[in-house]
Amino acid sequence: MTEFKKIDFDEVRRVVRGYEEVLMLRLLPHAQRKGCDWVALNPTRLDRTLGSFRINAYSFKWIDHATGDKGGDIISLWAYLRQITQLQAAQELLRIVGKD
Repeated sequence: MTEFKKIDFDEVRRVVRGYEEVLMLRLLPHAQRKGCDWVALNPTRLDRTLGSFRINAYSFKWIDHATGDKGGDIISLWAYLRQITQLQAAQELLRIVGKD
């Protein structure tokens, strides 16, 4: 039988606050800071244009202008780039920061 663990996403965001930039750079090691944004090539597609994939450096809201994919925080960014669910992403993030 599968065991389901409830996740409080607000709590996950609170716990990883301050680690977002390090976590994002773990996923996108070649990202570059441009003003209030990080820009990177999107590894989920054949992306050749730096700048179409942007992550806000403060809120970590992100968007891929080429595809319209977007999200509102580090959890959704992690899920999108790792191609997993947001529940799985939240669990991974908690493990990484040692709070699982």
